[in-house]
Amino acid sequence: MALTLALAACGGRPAGVLVPVATQVPGTTQVSMLVATTRAKATNTDMFSGERGKVPSFAEITVSIPPDAGRQVGEVQWPKSVPGNPQTDFVVSGAQDMTLPEAKTWFNRDVKKRPQRQVLVFIHGYNNRFDDAVFRFAQIIHDSGADVTPILFTWPSRGSLLAYGYDRESAVYSRDALENLLTALAKDPNVGEVSVLAHSMGNWVTFEALRQMAIRNGRVLPKIKNVMLAAPDVDVDIFQSQWADLGTPTPNVTVFVSQDDRALKISQRVWGSQARLGQVNPELEPYKSEFEARKINVFDLTSLKTSDGLNHGKFAESPDVVKLIGTRIATQPTITDSREGVGDRIVQVTTGAATTVGHAAGMVLSAPVAVVDANTRDNLSAQAEQLGGTVNGTMHSTTGLLTTAPSQ
Repeated sequence: MALTLALAACGGRPAGVLVPVATQVPGTTQVSMLVATTRAKATNTDMFSGERGKVPSFAEITVSIPPDAGRQVGEVQWPKSVPGNPQTDFVVSGAQDMTLPEAKTWFNRDVKKRPQRQVLVFIHGYNNRFDDAVFRFAQIIHDSGADVTPILFTWPSRGSLLAYGYDRESAVYSRDALENLLTALAKDPNVGEVSVLAHSMGNWVTFEALRQMAIRNGRVLPKIKNVMLAAPDVDVDIFQSQWADLGTPTPNVTVFVSQDDRALKISQRVWGSQARLGQVNPELEPYKSEFEARKINVFDLTSLKTSDGLNHGKFAESPDVVKLIGTRIATQPTITDSREGVGDRIVQVTTGAATTVGHAAGMVLSAPVAVVDANTRDNLSAQAEQLGGTVNGTMHSTTGLLTTAPSQ
C-alpha cells in the first residue's frame, strides 16, 4: 500500500502544462527537442494522449528551465498551477506539430550545429504521460550539458499505475516505429553517431527494436555506438535472448542497476521472473561473468541516495552526480581534440565524490554526457577501469540523430 501511494503521488499535476507560456525570464535555459511518437493526438491541451496513434507523429517542443540559482539539479519543477512561472517552474515556451518533411528540416538544421553531429534518443518508461517524458528529457539534456541533438521517442503510456498491461502492449506496438527511427538516424549522412538512453520499460522496446534491426541487417547499424539502459524493466532471460540476436560487433552497452529499486521488485513479482535486469547484483554469478563476457559496462547505484522514494530514477535524479558532471561539461567553452579532454576532468571530480554518493555513482551519467571527441572517450575508458569493481568492460561515449523520421 505504501508503494502504491508513493507511485501515485506524482499524479496530482495540473492539466495544460504544455500550453506555451509567452513570458521570458532572464537566466532561463531553452531546451528544444524533436518529438517522434506513436501516441495519438490529444483532444485537449496535452498535445498527445496515452492512446495509440495509427501512424507516427512529430513535433518540436521547447522547454524553459528556471535559472540554475533557483532550482535543484536533478529535479523537474512542476508548476503548481497553469500557466507556470518560468522563474521557478519548468514551462513550455514553444510547441508545434510537424509533418515528416518539417521534422527532417528541423533535424538537419539542428544536427549540423553540433560539434560531432551527435544525437541522443531518449525512450521513457512505464507510467509516463506525454508531459512527464518531455520535462524529464529536458532536465537530462540541461543538467548533463550534453551538446547533442535531442530526440524524444515517446510511446503510448497512459500514465496510470493500474495500466501496466496496456503500457507493456503499447511498447510492443511501438517497436517497429522505434526501429525505423533508429535506422533512419543510422543511415543519415549528416549524423556522426547515435546514442540511445532508455529507462525502465523503455528498455524492452529499445532492445526489441535493436534486435529487429540486427535480424534485418545482420547487425546493429554501426552509427549506433552506445546504448544506455537505466533501471531496465526486462527479464534477465529475455535480455539474454535479445542479446543473442544482436550480431557482431555490438554497440557499447551500459547498464545502470540498483538492488534497492522498489519499482522493479514489484515488476518481478507481477511477472514471476527470476530477476529484472535493473536490480541484479553485478558482483554475483552468473551476472558478473555474463557482463564481462559481453563487455557490458555496469554501474551499481545501490548505495546512491536520491529523493526518489522508489529508487527507480537514480540515473537522472541524483543532484550530486548530475551537477558534478553537468556543470563540468556546461562550463567548458569548447571541446578540443587534446589528450586532456572534458571527460578527464569529469572523472577526476566525480571520483573524489564517490565516497559520499556511492563508489560507482561518480560515473553514472558519463555515458550520455561525455559525447565528445575520441581522445576523451579513450581517457574515460582508462580512468573508469581504475575505479575497480564498478565497471566491467570499457567505457565509451555516445551520440547520434535523425534525418529520416520513422515510418511504418
